[in-house]
Amino acid sequence: MGLVAPVIGVLLFYYVKFFPTFSFSEYFHALFDNKSLLTAVSSISLMLNVVLFTIYINRKIDKTARGIFLITCIYILAVIIYKL
Repeated sequence: MGLVAPVIGVLLFYYVKFFPTFSFSEYFHALFDNKSLLTAVSSISLMLNVVLFTIYINRKIDKTARGIFLITCIYILAVIIYKL
């Protein structure tokens, strides 16, 4: 779940902002060329993980919530390292 939610966020961002104008491959290349776009996309994508984390914490499914938190931290570290 924690791995899939950010991918869904990237796809949603593409369909909301860039779909009629750019192809997905152009969007994907722009994502890695433009670091400010990467920041916007990653923050929206990781918000989906925050929503999942909150749902699993509220349902007392702690092991899954820990996994989602760990994956979120890994995504954040990957984006920070790429931006440097």
